[in-house]
Amino acid sequence: MASRSRKRRKPTPGGSAVRPAPSSRAAKTEAKNQAVRDTLEPLGPGQRPQWVTYAALFALVLGLSNVVLYAAGVRVAGGGAGSAVVQGAVLLVCAAGMWRAQYWAVMGFEVLMGVTAAFGALSLLVASSIKGALIAVAVVAVCGTFFWKLIRAMARIQMPQRPRADRA
Repeated sequence: MASRSRKRRKPTPGGSAVRPAPSSRAAKTEAKNQAVRDTLEPLGPGQRPQWVTYAALFALVLGLSNVVLYAAGVRVAGGGAGSAVVQGAVLLVCAAGMWRAQYWAVMGFEVLMGVTAAFGALSLLVASSIKGALIAVAVVAVCGTFFWKLIRAMARIQMPQRPRADRA
C-alpha cells in the first residue's frame, strides 16, 4: 500500500499538537448565532410559542383521526392491527406535551415531521400519477413548514429564564 502524505501538526514542547486558531469564518458564524440567541425572549409561565400551539392542534387532529378511522373499520394495507392505535397514541402524547410546551414533545414531533417530510420527498421518485406527486408535495410542504418553524420554538422553550433588560 502506498504511503500517503499528510500535513502533521508540529508538537509543542509539552508533547501536544498545536491547534490552529478558530478561523474568522467560524468566529463570524458564532457571532451571528449569538445575535439570534440575544433576540430570543424566554417564555413566561403558561406561555407557548404560536407554532407549538399549531403543532399541538395538528398532532391532536392526526392522532384522533388515526384512532377514530381505525375504530370505524378503515384499514391500511401493510399496517398491523395496533399500528394505527400506536401511531395515534404517539401523536396524542405529543399533542398533550406540546400543549404544555414540553421540550421533549416538541423534539419528538419535530422528528416525526422530519422523517415524514423525507419520506414524502422520496415518494416523489416513485410517484406514478399527478395525484400521487401532488400529495407528496403537500406532505413535504406541511411537514417541512412545521419542522422549520418549530426549530426557533424549541430554542425558546429550552432557554434559561433570565431577567429582561427593560424590566431591571
